[in-house]
Amino acid sequence: MVHAVSRAVAAAAAAVATMVALVAIPALPAEAASGSASPSRIESTVAPAAEVGGIDAAVYLPPGYDESAAAYPSLYLLHGRGDTLSAWQRVAGTLDALIADGSIPPMIVVMPDAPWNDRGSWYADSAYAGDAASGPGLPVETAIVEDLVAHVDGAYRTVADRGARAVGGYSMGGAGAVRLVLAHQAVFSAAIVLSPAVYVPQPPADSSARDYGAYGVGDALFDEERFTALSYPTALAAVDPSLPVHLFIAVGDDEYANPDPAEAIHDLTMEAASLYTAARRVPGVTAELRVLDGGHDWDVWEPAFAEGVQDVAARLRTSPPTAWEAELVGSSGDDRAGGIVATDDGGTIVALAAADAVAGRGAHVGGLDVVVQRRDAAGVVAWSTSLATSADERAYGLVPDGAGGVIVAGSTRGELGGSGAPLERDDAFVAAIGPDGDVRWVTRLGAADAADRLYAVAADGAGGAVATGYTSGSVAQPSAGDKDVLVVHVDADGDVVMQAQVGSPGEDKAYGIAMTPDGAIAVAGVAGGALPGAASAGGGSDGFLLLLEADGTVRWVQQVGTPETDQLLGVVARTDGSLVGIGSTRGTLGASSSGDHDVVVLAVDGLGAGLWTTQVGTSGDDRGVAGVATDDGGVAVVAVTSGALGVPIGGVDVAVLPVDAEGTAGVATQVGSVQRDGSDEWDDANLLAVRDPLAARPTMLVTGLTYGAPAGATAIGSGDVFVMRMPLAAGVEPGVPVGPSPSAGAVGAPAGGGSDAALPRLGASIALLALVLGALAAGAGAGLVGRSRRRLASTM
Repeated sequence: MVHAVSRAVAAAAAAVATMVALVAIPALPAEAASGSASPSRIESTVAPAAEVGGIDAAVYLPPGYDESAAAYPSLYLLHGRGDTLSAWQRVAGTLDALIADGSIPPMIVVMPDAPWNDRGSWYADSAYAGDAASGPGLPVETAIVEDLVAHVDGAYRTVADRGARAVGGYSMGGAGAVRLVLAHQAVFSAAIVLSPAVYVPQPPADSSARDYGAYGVGDALFDEERFTALSYPTALAAVDPSLPVHLFIAVGDDEYANPDPAEAIHDLTMEAASLYTAARRVPGVTAELRVLDGGHDWDVWEPAFAEGVQDVAARLRTSPPTAWEAELVGSSGDDRAGGIVATDDGGTIVALAAADAVAGRGAHVGGLDVVVQRRDAAGVVAWSTSLATSADERAYGLVPDGAGGVIVAGSTRGELGGSGAPLERDDAFVAAIGPDGDVRWVTRLGAADAADRLYAVAADGAGGAVATGYTSGSVAQPSAGDKDVLVVHVDADGDVVMQAQVGSPGEDKAYGIAMTPDGAIAVAGVAGGALPGAASAGGGSDGFLLLLEADGTVRWVQQVGTPETDQLLGVVARTDGSLVGIGSTRGTLGASSSGDHDVVVLAVDGLGAGLWTTQVGTSGDDRGVAGVATDDGGVAVVAVTSGALGVPIGGVDVAVLPVDAEGTAGVATQVGSVQRDGSDEWDDANLLAVRDPLAARPTMLVTGLTYGAPAGATAIGSGDVFVMRMPLAAGVEPGVPVGPSPSAGAVGAPAGGGSDAALPRLGASIALLALVLGALAAGAGAGLVGRSRRRLASTM
């Protein structure tokens, strides 16, 4: 993700840390918890390194280090050209503050000196052998990676694993950090890269990278081929995706502007953006970019470090990740999950959009084919059915029909169920497949002259289904804007018995649907403007909950948002008639924000009046996608995260977060591969979850996209579909909430017969230290939970 951050905002973010320690670290000793721990200190050490004459380093030891027996993650900080090991020591106070308020875990920070070649070694292994005043080249890169790391791991209580080790640097040190993390993935898993002096394809003529022999060969101080060999494009091309790395990149917007227009691409603001753009496209690499107000100095580096160390700390792990037990379905292409239901023999029926032929199904028909397979408990395919034309089809949900078959909803770009000829625009469809895999009927819906899709489906209890998505045209009424919410009801025979259309002047889409106990239809989605009778928060988008009567009449709508981007992607109908919406926000809907997107879970009663809102996040990208009701009235929230809601595994993982009936979040379980799971490269979630009503113990089925593979499995194609079972109580430790106590506060009212009040933000402070200690005592890392108990006064 890219953010432009003002210096004031960045400084405030550093001063008021909002992220909980996200690494599964042993509980702090009693002295630390009571406030009597020894303070942090910086001490000197010398790492034996014969090839470079030893490495002097300053080592920051966190508060309580002497009293504790715990092992700590480590961070290596590289200074810029001409500076010394004292440069980074100015961040000791920042580290103290972030550790004290729980924004980062206690860590050991190593600040080596780099005196070689007139302090212009670029942390590279040099092949220069000339007689320049700066001296011959030395294997600095090797000395840092091998000698210094080994010395630190031997002399201090570090977790000697790549997953608990990061590197950082500014300017020349930023270039060094990029080189070390990409070329030595077995040693480092993340990097804080500040104003990096990296250049593609070659340094400008006035760059000091040419002057000290760092990239020299023989008698030449600089050699273009040597520079290319050590450059980040070369390192990115050789990245091992099984050892994922993360880059936090930050740069000022007032970097030196080269007066030669031909060299403008080498201004460090441009080079940092190029690094980010290249890195995020490489499998196994994730990246964040920040552009701050300032130049090539500590006015940028101090606030950038404060944010960067939080971002990186959230991804470090000091305990093994949860083993991912799942099976794969897919083709040799890039496939997408389309739904899952349980069968009475302990198996599943799975839907996917397949980009090529799927085992057990025969020939591939078009671009993407919808394939529906019944699989027994051992994963053996009983039958496989296609819904396909020569164009693209997508399935977005699958529900049982009550008679052993299923109903699937989605979109088609062809005359599905008819001639199969291509269409100019997408049509929505609902189709029924019988218990033996036969296609019983296909119903295409939507406006003939516009695009229409269905993104979610729910069984109606009578053999039919309700589904929701969007239309770009006029289906049930004239279009209100770019796209409107579309809700349809199709009976057991495939006949359309209800269509409803609700929209604002903007782009509105629905992503979640559920039937309530009284037969109403609950819908969750995203609004680009103010829905009828509701108010927009004025941000990029708002989330909404919408309740319709069985005939499509709007009972009420509740629109929630901040000036940032807000979404609701899932909805759960509870037995008491209340609804729980699941989604994400870039702002503050709960008590506080953690930085990027946070998971949001909110409850409203049967009249649309708010009950509570819970916000959970890390410094990474965390988004709630779906939810499954639990027996205690709570919800198991299924999310995607690039941070550490639990113990992180890869670039983007799947997380299951239990939230009880009152909105208190429990301990998350995070699963996945070392690759991206649950969402695609554009951060669009592809993740579905349902309850298995036939399981002996409360269990849910989860299916989604993965670019990796579960333990013991091998990827089938570039993007496969995983299928897994998880206990509904996953991660819950009864009586050990992760979040702070609920706080009272009014947040507005639903729109229905009366006017809608905007949802004000709650500016409540929370006890972060208690939160951190509670999470650590529970034995697992957790994201920040912003929790506000909200009671709405209904205008109905």
